[in-house]
Amino acid sequence: MTIGNFDGVHLGHARLVERLKSRAAAVGGPAVVFTFDPHPVRVLRPDRAPPPLTWTDRKAELLAELGVDAVVAFPTDAAFLRLGPREFFDRIVRDALEARALVEGANFFFGRDRQGNVELLQRLCREAGMLFEIVEPVAVDGEVVSSSRVRNLVAEGRVEEASRLLTRPYCIRGRIVHGAGRGARLGYPTANLSEVATLLPAQGIYAGRARLDGLWRPAAVSLGPNPTFGEGGLKVEAHLLDFHGDLYDRWMEVDFLARLRDIVRFGSVEDLLAEMRRDVAITRAKVQQMEVW
Repeated sequence: MTIGNFDGVHLGHARLVERLKSRAAAVGGPAVVFTFDPHPVRVLRPDRAPPPLTWTDRKAELLAELGVDAVVAFPTDAAFLRLGPREFFDRIVRDALEARALVEGANFFFGRDRQGNVELLQRLCREAGMLFEIVEPVAVDGEVVSSSRVRNLVAEGRVEEASRLLTRPYCIRGRIVHGAGRGARLGYPTANLSEVATLLPAQGIYAGRARLDGLWRPAAVSLGPNPTFGEGGLKVEAHLLDFHGDLYDRWMEVDFLARLRDIVRFGSVEDLLAEMRRDVAITRAKVQQMEVW
């Protein structure tokens, strides 16, 4: 088994999973990821907790794509987080999951106040007769891949760079609600997303794709206000190309493939429509280009 938050499921996590699968095969057991729901920081210091990159179901889906046999999403609470390192090891790793091998990154910490590190974990595994392996991090462009690095790129709108560090393009999920209906009147109906619980990219217009009923469709996505019509406030709107139908009250996922431009105020509706036509054309080309995903 391996233990961690696995937020975003990036290339460093993928390397960890590869070693996990190899160790699982060596001991003749399943490859298991033990993760936390919610992230411990959201319980201990909710005011300092950054927005997550993935929700639990997507995390499990991405890990399954990498070949993990099972994901344990442990319900995190204050009592659980008070467990000391040895108590955590004995109660969770040995007794509850009966692990025979552990695989972790070099910067792994565990137990109350992050008191346990890989040196302690290695000693506990040796005493228990368990295999233990430390996996080195992955570097891209000379910098270690981490959830924090991905989070910074997404927050800046650099979604193409973020995708290079992830196993799949950056994705959000939201429930489709009623908007002003202006997009439909202009010929570009949009799905307005609410209840997005993960990090939103920087404001702007993006080329993306939307998953609805298990099918992916090209989508031009707007994050931000609508200054041409004097509207402020953050909105998340996705125009699904070549789609017609009722979407309200359904959940939809949106992948961000490329940032196209800033949110700007146009002098006329005609100028806005001309730019929207260009956005849609670029989106269609981008999605076709990236259809390997």
